[in-house]
Amino acid sequence: MQAPPKMLIPVLTLSNFLIGVGAFIIIGMLEPLGTDLNVTPAHAGQLLTVYALAYSVLSPVLVAVTGRIGRRRVMALGLVMFALAALLSALSPSMPVLNAARVLAAAGAGLFTPVAAATAAALFPPAQRARVLAMVFFGFSVAQVLGVPAGSYIAYTFGWRWGFWCVVALALPCIVMIWRHVPAGLKFQPITLGDLGEVLRDLRMIFAVLFTSTFLGATYILYTYMAPLLSETMGYGRDGVTLVLAVSGVGAVIGNLASGILTDRLGWKRTLVALCLCQIVLLPVYSLLPLSDIMLMGLTTVWAMTGWAFMAAQQTRLIGLAGSQATVVLALNAAAIYVGAAVGSAIGGWVLLRAGLSALGLAATIGMVAALAHLLLSARMSQSTAPAP
Repeated sequence: MQAPPKMLIPVLTLSNFLIGVGAFIIIGMLEPLGTDLNVTPAHAGQLLTVYALAYSVLSPVLVAVTGRIGRRRVMALGLVMFALAALLSALSPSMPVLNAARVLAAAGAGLFTPVAAATAAALFPPAQRARVLAMVFFGFSVAQVLGVPAGSYIAYTFGWRWGFWCVVALALPCIVMIWRHVPAGLKFQPITLGDLGEVLRDLRMIFAVLFTSTFLGATYILYTYMAPLLSETMGYGRDGVTLVLAVSGVGAVIGNLASGILTDRLGWKRTLVALCLCQIVLLPVYSLLPLSDIMLMGLTTVWAMTGWAFMAAQQTRLIGLAGSQATVVLALNAAAIYVGAAVGSAIGGWVLLRAGLSALGLAATIGMVAALAHLLLSARMSQSTAPAP
């Protein structure tokens, strides 16, 4: 096995931080963006949907089309596309142009992220794989903590376009570092559109990938509407809601870092089952608000830790099942993240309209029970292919 460069994982982590900031920054700038472009915040919010849909569709296809190209070139191309999208966003005169920029950004991110994960997994021995993947995706967790508040501060202080200029500025050194620290000519097993079609026809594999959607879908039933829930039940204003979301972000970072170690020690199946059970215990409490401030902060920390710790275990599982098709499967898994977020948000909105904010915790619990059933069934279906540790 080729020895990985010492700076490879830090560079991939920083680049994923860039991708996360570029994706999430829009959340904090919807109001000033909408005012500047003369659209409502709800209309501006469709930029998130456009990004998610474009990522879901384009990522697996682009990864397959570029399967015979060296990994360094593919990752650099993805970051160049992402930087150009941020530049186009900063210069956008209207919503149609900004939507086109978001599609280009999703294409670049969908090309970079799964290839980065597959490269990291292939260059390290199996015993270290989960820990390495957790570090690669650590950048996403940090982006959730910093990206939204930073984007909001910049947008309200200097104008929303400056947020995208910052993404451009961060992208340029990432492109250079990818070119310097990813080994040249790294190809692994060539990937084609035929490989994508083969994976899509493998029902056991697709069922395993879709666990990402069901787990995150259950999470987003509550997470999407956390701010109005806290406002109504706890009486929190801007500062209180911001503090809880910051605590949630810190918990997500801790959970992401711990997930690799946990998976390496317990195996992916035990880790994922334990995380589902923790969520099933914690989520109903959000339907019992109000609590004391300290209890709420503690609850939110543990909920975020166990909610965002699943990715390393899930990716370790999928890589073990996929073999030489790991890159395609990881692209599908990345797409499943956005599918889960979109579906969970939609279900949460439906619950909110029909049963009110206090029902969100119980609805998310039902969703997580379904995710656990999905996990156990898909693990049984794929057992003959790759027995769980």
